[in-house]
Amino acid sequence: MKLLRVGSAGTERPALLDEDNTLRDLSGIVPDIDAGLLADEAAFGRVREAAAAGRLPELAAGAETGAARVGPPLSGIGKVVCIGLNFHDHARETGAAIPKEPIVFMKAPDTVVGPDDTVLIPRGSEKTDWEVELAVVIGRTARYLASHEEALACVAGYAIANDVSERAFQIDRGGQWDKGKNCETFNPLGPWLVTADEVPDPQALTMRLWVNGEIRQDGTSADQIFPVAEVVRYLSHFMTLYPGDVISTGTPAGVAMGQPEPKPYLREGDVVELEIAGLGRQRQVMKSA
Repeated sequence: MKLLRVGSAGTERPALLDEDNTLRDLSGIVPDIDAGLLADEAAFGRVREAAAAGRLPELAAGAETGAARVGPPLSGIGKVVCIGLNFHDHARETGAAIPKEPIVFMKAPDTVVGPDDTVLIPRGSEKTDWEVELAVVIGRTARYLASHEEALACVAGYAIANDVSERAFQIDRGGQWDKGKNCETFNPLGPWLVTADEVPDPQALTMRLWVNGEIRQDGTSADQIFPVAEVVRYLSHFMTLYPGDVISTGTPAGVAMGQPEPKPYLREGDVVELEIAGLGRQRQVMKSA
């Protein structure tokens, strides 16, 4: 299933995109797409049954229906855990050594915005950068997982994330990476939460990103140093993962930081578009905060 949330910020309603690309209203079956739904197999079953039986009303995309905007596909996110330098080609382009263990940092859930929402370049920014990432959405509580099979069984689905980063804040200003990762609007997510059954191999997904129509990233999740199953297993030994938690699993080569001088960092008016095979597409316009 492709689950999404549509409507103005803070008042989104749950929806489903069916096989004919028709938007269907889920609000008569579930109150929202959130941790409660992800952890409730019976509720998930009701959604599947209604979709298969054709009982979901069509939700026309337009301002009059409240469906003009696509919001983040998940409400009430518990935590956003990110993995840095998780692609071989990205590590090479930045001159970094291949990590021996996953590099872990956090983004606050309030950085999450819709896939096509405006991204704000923070005041004082010198090096705002883009990163197309495969986001993993947790559907079962995960702690001390012993195997990759157990790890994948805890995954509810997948989505696209843009791990927007301010490199001067992240690297040049000292301290931890969090300063350059947690500016407002720095985590566009969606458009859909694609359930795990529709992604049989998360290590076989093409990932692309364009800036002002010029392709900048063109990679594949096959190049991940630590695959999705290992990332989930590994994290479960350092923190408990709960339904509704999101993991961003790293970006391929092609970020601005890895380009020759003058590096093409983002400025007001730039347009960023990104896609992952089967997970949809995002588009953001940059604006000064």
